[in-house]
Amino acid sequence: MFYLDRAATTPVRREVLEAMWPYLTGTFGNPSSTHGVGDAAARGLTAARADVARALGCRPGEVVFTAGGTEGANTAVKGIALAAPRGRHVVTSAIEHEAVLESCRYLERFHGFTVTVLPVDAEGRIAPEVLADALRPDTTLVSIAHADNEIGTVQDIPALAAVAHAVGARFHTDAVQSAPWLPVGLDVLGVDAVSLSGHKAGAPKGTGVLAVRSGVPLEPLVHGGGQERGRRSGTEDVAGAVAVATALVLSARDRPAAAAAATATRDAVLDGVLAAVPGAVVTGSRAHRLPGHASFCFPGVHGETVLLELEQRDVVSSSGSACAAGSTEASHVLTALGLSPEVAASAVRLTFDASLEPADVPLVVRSVADAVATVVRLGSA
Repeated sequence: MFYLDRAATTPVRREVLEAMWPYLTGTFGNPSSTHGVGDAAARGLTAARADVARALGCRPGEVVFTAGGTEGANTAVKGIALAAPRGRHVVTSAIEHEAVLESCRYLERFHGFTVTVLPVDAEGRIAPEVLADALRPDTTLVSIAHADNEIGTVQDIPALAAVAHAVGARFHTDAVQSAPWLPVGLDVLGVDAVSLSGHKAGAPKGTGVLAVRSGVPLEPLVHGGGQERGRRSGTEDVAGAVAVATALVLSARDRPAAAAAATATRDAVLDGVLAAVPGAVVTGSRAHRLPGHASFCFPGVHGETVLLELEQRDVVSSSGSACAAGSTEASHVLTALGLSPEVAASAVRLTFDASLEPADVPLVVRSVADAVATVVRLGSA
């Protein structure tokens, strides 16, 4: 079987499981407890925080452990906007994950914020000048994802963040998809906050990180015991923190070789499918694209039907965001590119890591071509 849905989730790495195990068994204490068992857990949490800080180019005190990318995005968008706003205006893009879009809508509905949603070009990119034109004296936050999960397009976050900072606005980026492939530190991206999810990088589901630059006020979503320096109350999941820290360290170590291999395979898949499937369209940018991400539309067929045919051929993939699976609405990401709802409904996304080797590409391409041809034939029968 070819598992080509790594943008949805990844298997837990063996090294991550081994790092977690002590904190699920012998070192099980509450890290807030003052006895020896609690102290042992607290030391594990401190070490994990230091590992994350090194991976993200920040200080340990800037790391907040979360339950995943959705919580991290909600905390960043709502927390920064509500803590000490310059005004009540936030800026985001038309292709953001729903965690960001719904957080912005929440601010609009319940706190009187105005939200500007930036358009993207046909490849899903946002030009710095488009952001500059949208900024106002009362803009308090800009939230734009580093890379899109459906189309793989990567934004020039350092340039966009510089534009926001020039007027005094804060900048958050959702780096859930890019973390396994690209440097995503506060230092490298030049942002005020970055949110990550563990299960996209070989850690278990329910783990994540929000890094927030020192000096950036953050109103917590969860109040109570004051854990995570008051930014996220609740007893910390020490094993989960160790897991996501280990996954980030391993990703940083493996990134150069893995990204190079997956980029070459990605390009072969993109070119192969375009040559083998009449009318196929690549969605997203070719020049600014995640490694291991190939996404298409096949006008005239339904993407979900193609996925069923692919699974019959032992190729597991998706039509887009797993968070929107089952929705009858056309993808807001694909329609933002200018695609019609009918064409957007034909989307298929193939996402993989370096384990998909060049020798596997012809079989994957043939499976896609056969699946689309079968759907066309059945539709015309």
